This record gives sequence, C-alpha cells and structure tokens, in this order.
Amino acid sequence: MTDRTPTAVDTDRLPPVLPGVAAAAVAALPPRLHKRLDATVGRLAGVPVRRVDGGVAVDCGAEALVTLMPGPAGVVTEPHQARCSCLLAPRCLHRTAVLVACPIADRATHPDLPSTAASSTPDNSGVATGRTGGPAGPAAGRTSRSTAPTKAQRAAASALWRAAAAVLAAGVPAAGAVPQAELLRAAHSARLAGLPRAESAALRTVRGLRAHRGRQAGHRLAELVEVLHDLLYVAGRLAAGDPDPALVGILRRAYQPDGTLEVYGVCREPVISATGYAGVVTHLVTADGRRLSFGDVKPGGPDRARDCARAVTEMGAVAVNHSVLARGGLRITGTTVSPDGRLGAGKGVRASPLTGTGWSAGPLAELFARPLAEVVTAQLAADDPEDPARAGTALVGCDLMVVGAVGDQVLARELAPATDVGPDRAPLPDGPVIRLAPVNSHPVLAHVANLRRLASWPGLRIRVVGRLDPDRASTLHPLAVGPVPGAAATLRLPAGWHGRVDLGYDEIQGSHLPSREPAAMTEPVLAVEADAVAESPLWRVRRLVELAVSGGRRAVAEAARGEGGLAGPLRRAGFTTAAAVAAALADESDRRGRDAFGRLTDPDPDRYAWAWLAVTAHLAATERELIRSSWTAPPVG
Repeated sequence: MTDRTPTAVDTDRLPPVLPGVAAAAVAALPPRLHKRLDATVGRLAGVPVRRVDGGVAVDCGAEALVTLMPGPAGVVTEPHQARCSCLLAPRCLHRTAVLVACPIADRATHPDLPSTAASSTPDNSGVATGRTGGPAGPAAGRTSRSTAPTKAQRAAASALWRAAAAVLAAGVPAAGAVPQAELLRAAHSARLAGLPRAESAALRTVRGLRAHRGRQAGHRLAELVEVLHDLLYVAGRLAAGDPDPALVGILRRAYQPDGTLEVYGVCREPVISATGYAGVVTHLVTADGRRLSFGDVKPGGPDRARDCARAVTEMGAVAVNHSVLARGGLRITGTTVSPDGRLGAGKGVRASPLTGTGWSAGPLAELFARPLAEVVTAQLAADDPEDPARAGTALVGCDLMVVGAVGDQVLARELAPATDVGPDRAPLPDGPVIRLAPVNSHPVLAHVANLRRLASWPGLRIRVVGRLDPDRASTLHPLAVGPVPGAAATLRLPAGWHGRVDLGYDEIQGSHLPSREPAAMTEPVLAVEADAVAESPLWRVRRLVELAVSGGRRAVAEAARGEGGLAGPLRRAGFTTAAAVAAALADESDRRGRDAFGRLTDPDPDRYAWAWLAVTAHLAATERELIRSSWTAPPVG
C-alpha cells in the first residue's frame, strides 16, 4: 500500500544516506548542472513526499519521481537504492538533489550499518578500536605506541585538508552541495584508510554547514568553527606524517559485550535538542568507577522531555523506570556498552534491581573526591571534541555554599575539604565565586525555579553534580543537588528522594530548606567579577575567526581593511601573540597573486588555512587557560 497523502519534504522524513553514496551522485552529475544543484535542493522544501512500500517517494516534477529504498538498517547504502523516473537518471538533477537533502549517516548514529567499509581498510595497523572494560572514551582504545601514518592515510588526510581549506576560503555562503560533496568523498576515503577521528570531523563539518545555511534553530556558529578547526588540525598533522595516535582516533563501533555490571544511579537529565529530539538520560556509575548512561531520547519536543520524568524504558526483558534507576541500581548481565559509555538494551540483556547508594558512599563518592580546580584542569586538557572526559561532557561533583544570585544564576563558593574541623565547613578563603547556570531554561522544566529557591537561602550548603561550562569563566551547569554530609545548614529532603534532587524534574519546596536562623545565613552577594573571557579583548579575535567561516576569505580581508586597529588593543592588554597571529591572518586574506598575463588570481588556500588554524588554535588555548585560571584560587599574600 502507498500513502498518497502528500506532505512537504522534511529531512527528518527522508532516510539517512552514506557519505559515499551522496558524494558519488554529485560527482556523476554533469558539471553544467552543478550551479543549479543548490537551488534545486532548496526548492525541495515545498515538494510533495509520500511513503511507499519500503521507502519514500519524492515528486520532483511531472515526469520525475525519486524513490528511496533504504536497506535493513534504514539507511541508503547503495546507489541503486535511489532511483528517478526521468530520462536522465541516474545522472539527473532530481536524484542528486534528493540524496543531498538526506541526512548523513555514520557509524556513531547508525551502529547497525553493514561493516563492508571496515573490511576493505587497507591498513589498520595504526588504528585503535574502542574497547570496554576500562575508562570510557578515546583514550581507552588507543595504542600506546606511535607509528607514522601509512601512505594511504596521508593521502586521505591530504584530500580532507584540501576539501576543508577550500570550504574555509569560500565561506559558508559558497559552501553548497558541491564543496560538501568533496568533503563527503574525502570522509569516505578517510574511513577506508582507517582515520575515524578525521572522518567524524568531516561529517560533523558537513552537518554544521547544512545547519548554518539552513538557519536551523539552536545551531551556533561557534560549533561550526570548533569542528572545522578540529578537521583542519587533524588532517594537516596527519598529512605531514605526525605519528601521534590521538590523531587517528578510535573506530566507534557498535555496542560491545561487557559481561556483568553493577550500576548505581547518579541523577536524571531531561534532554531537549535543537534537532527535534527529546527525552531523558540517567547517569550511572559502575562499581569500579566507570561513568555510563542509559537514555530514552526519541523525536519529540519539550513535553516529551517533561513526561519522561518517570518514563519506563525496555532494557532487554526488563522495564526500567528512570526515576527509580536514578536513585537505585541494577545488576545487569549480558551487558553491551558503546565506546562513549551508553548502555545497550538488546534482547540478551537481563537486569535485577539493587539497593541504591547515596552520593557519600561507594563508587558515587568518587565524584566528590577531588578539588574542583584539579578536575577542571583535567577536563580542559582533553583535546578530542568527541572525548567523553572533556569539559562540557563529563560530570563534575563538588560541595558548595550559596552566597547570592545574579539574574537566573546562583552564586556559590567551594567548601573547604571535609577533613577540616566543624560541622558546617567554611568556603575556601580565596576560592572563586562560582556561577550555577540552568542547563535548560524551558518553562516545562524545573531548573530555573529550583535555582531561584536555592538562591533565596544565602549560606546554604549543597552538594552539586553538574557539568563545567567550557566557554565561560567559573561556571557550572548543575544537574542535581543534595545535602552536604554533616552540615547543619543544608537541604532536608524526603527519604524517598535518597538524598538528591534532579533539578530538571523534582521541585524543591520551602520545607526542604533549613530554618532561617540569622547566625547560619550570610549576607547575599549581589554582584560578581566580570567574566575573564567575555571582558577580554579576545572577542576581536573570536569575531575575526567566526567571520572567516561565515563569510570566507574576502570577508576577512574587507574587515581587516576597515579595522586598522585590530592588533593595538590586543597588544595593550598583553595578548601579543594573539595580535601577531590575527595580523598574519588579515595579511594572508588580502594576498592576491597574478598569472602569467598579469591578471589577479585567487591564491592557493593552503597558506590561508594554516593562518586561520594558527589563530583558532591560539584563541582556543588562551580562552581555555583563562577559564582554567578562573577556577584556581589566587596565591595567598
């Protein structure tokens, strides 16, 4: 049966397509049609689409019906799975435009894809594979020895570098379907050569370009800058023969068996993504200290995230209630775990409940064992954007004292170590003022209301689990709070909450706060020092870096000519290296060559890409150091 009810094309309704298939379609398209490709893809937003048996049909005209018939994994993996009824097929504009409009599939988002590409890898001697049983993340699967990239790997990295440098020089407005196809083709070559980190960076760059060109809600230009920087950084070093195994990365394979595990809940986190997904993720810790998660995230909006507060998700033959799991535990047999620490829910999984443990005992206590400055330094040192241990991804635990509020942020200070004498530990005398900012301010969630309740009691001691904000000085995004062991001025929670409040779901009431004794309360702090990153003149460099991506080489040259004083404020503030690399980028952007007849030509983008990479790398390192220093107590005296 065919559903004949037409609807407008939505990329979420189109099946994902492998990068090699989309790239091959663009390569087969006659060059005279390249200029029309982007406009045709744009017009698909109003073209009827309908479901057919086993696939999707897109009506592209009177005699042009494009049919996509994905394989068992729901992904278009072969060229013959995309057909067009027009006379020019398969080298037609209709078929190519529909394939370009489809989402890009990879092994991370579609682990059930056939592993044909992996079997054709010419040389995997320098490639590590993701393993479980140790710490989650890329470091767990990398080889300890450094081996130079093979000839095939260097060739693949060079192709990625050329494609990424061309995109950077052109800018987002000119990075349409054809430049994106070059990136997809190079990403496919990187996969065959065994370069998973480079392949992943290329695919994320294509997704970022599409999101920015399509003005998708929630997309940030800074994210595209970060991923393009990672792609050029990895491709450039590999092409030069750098033997660092971290540049190769790990093969992000599907869920792997991990035997029997005992896991204990830390907290629940509501998820509302800008790409139309919502749900809940429960964070877990194993008996040996590994950080894992179990989620129920599907297409939906804020209401689905709210309704998942007590969602029941199937884990094999067991129905798991996220509210119960977040405060309890499970003994799981037949466990499968992904390289980034996500628990699988296959048919062979069996689970039985365990008595939950508080944050102060057992493996959960390790979250609060180290000072914040030490944890922040370790997280900011993570280099790979996909490393689960990097800042903004890994969880942080700490004991804080509320000191005030600014806007929707709670101000707090870190408490002295628990070894100090006294039931109510004092804050570190020279510690920074920490901002607790809501993870999500959507009104269907309880984050903002709970933070306001906490801010109303200056002097309150709270135990916090959250994430570091890698872009702002001394800022945490709390996911859950609980009472500080042994403290008098702390939360008083119901026994059924097991000593924790999931800030997105649970609601803190007045009865959960201690009595208002003037001796225990402190004078509220109503102001805080300026953000060291936001207030520094580095914003000038950040604007130049982002302009290079959003506008291309010529936009940088025009801006540099209009802002002759770019380097001066940087040098006066002590950022001499930033001034030097920014000036070098401005000079390189305005460099033009001449051919044999004296005509102006666009120079090779290599030097420009290296200049941009130098500015971006220095900016990231400088901002990271400013953020790290904002968490470090100044020297006494």
